[in-house]
Amino acid sequence: MSLLKRIEAAGVAAPRPGAGPAGAPVPDAPPDAASPGSQHSAPPPIAPPSGPARPLPTSVISPARDRALQLNRDLKSRVKARLIAELDPSMDLSRHDEVRQRLQVLFDQIVETESVILTRAERQRLFEELAADVIGFGPIEPLLQDPTVTEVMVNGPHKVYVERRGKLTLADAEFEDDEHVRRIIDRIVSPLGRHVDESSPICDARLPDGSRVNIVIPPISLIGPVITIRKFSKTPLTVDDLIRFGSLTREVAEFLKACVVARLNIVVSGGTGSGKTTLLDVLSTFIPDDERIITVEDAAELQLRQDHWVRLETRPANIEGKGAVTMRDCVRACLRMRPERIVVGECRGGEALDMLQAMNTGHDGSLTTGHANSPRDMLSRLETMVLMAGMDLPVRAIREQIASAVDLIVQQSRLRDGSRKVTQITEVQGMEGDTIVLQDIFTFEQTGFEGGRIIGSVRPTGVRPKFMPKLEDAGISLPASVFGISERFF
Repeated sequence: MSLLKRIEAAGVAAPRPGAGPAGAPVPDAPPDAASPGSQHSAPPPIAPPSGPARPLPTSVISPARDRALQLNRDLKSRVKARLIAELDPSMDLSRHDEVRQRLQVLFDQIVETESVILTRAERQRLFEELAADVIGFGPIEPLLQDPTVTEVMVNGPHKVYVERRGKLTLADAEFEDDEHVRRIIDRIVSPLGRHVDESSPICDARLPDGSRVNIVIPPISLIGPVITIRKFSKTPLTVDDLIRFGSLTREVAEFLKACVVARLNIVVSGGTGSGKTTLLDVLSTFIPDDERIITVEDAAELQLRQDHWVRLETRPANIEGKGAVTMRDCVRACLRMRPERIVVGECRGGEALDMLQAMNTGHDGSLTTGHANSPRDMLSRLETMVLMAGMDLPVRAIREQIASAVDLIVQQSRLRDGSRKVTQITEVQGMEGDTIVLQDIFTFEQTGFEGGRIIGSVRPTGVRPKFMPKLEDAGISLPASVFGISERFF
């Protein structure tokens, strides 16, 4: 019997001899029925009702369960306090294996002295919780280790949600209080040289495995500290994985690979959580190994496989408001680092102007992402971001820069069933008057909806892109069937 059940059982008092089944007192028998000399014999005892026993009232169970949970928390607090007190303060906590072994020895000694009877499962669970608090990320550590979880959302100390297969569910994890969450936040941001306090209540960070972290604390958050973690796979996804998931088809993958190798400038657009960074990571794998790649990100997320890879990351201002390094600073710096490929994690502001200028001044094959709901919206976003650079440029001049720099826009979307798919691949063909001309090369077609899942795939529109000569100059030949065209018309 587990500790919780043992305490609950102890919390339900046994019925008194004079009590009925529900604990109510039995009425006294009449004197003539109870006295030995009475002429009337006592009525026979009533047999208990047959059938399954009625469940205990909630009023009986809840206090016992609350008491059990409180005792469990008290035990954990006592053991944790002794663990921290007896742990060598000079021990390097980054050496997890050694620290874990030492914690196991101390834990066994402390539990023995506490004289608490625990089952093997309870003992192991308590140790894992304490180890996560000391060297991990507390109650969310098991969720971060779960490969089926793609996102973890801490909404204050008592609610933790996770995303699995595109669906959000409430997790069985809970912090003790706001201070407990703040300790885990400090453990996340401290190795990065960042800080979170009331004067700087919003922070972007990353975990050691590259997972992206966003942190918001009071007074901005009204429900307590909020942590949002976008997890990345331990093993980076490949293009074959995206094909298996149904995000794109084999023909689309071959087409995108040809575009990357031929050094076309590509923008991946999509909404929040649509998989833009994952697709950008996959596209980066098509870059030849002998090229120098420089990536610029707000929080380092990309997981490139090439050896000649230089990573730049922005830095926020310190407590005094100094020392900030912006995305524009990093993009301008990488232009002087002899890049053959520039990969910007995401354009959010004035760095879009520097990115477009780089694309137009010999840095072909650049890749970036941006938030937009369609390729046409992506162009409008680029115009807005260029204006955010503080340059008073005419709209036509900005559009000419965009039309000359960007060759291809890949739209990634998160559909209503939670799946993430490439929904449009659009060529930027140039200017016609004051309008940028776009042409869809592939579009997503939905063919059904079964079992809560959207059925469909990306299909060619039958249009041959105008940049095909660039692919041919790079020695790449794609069959006409990729674009849904008969060979005799290609």
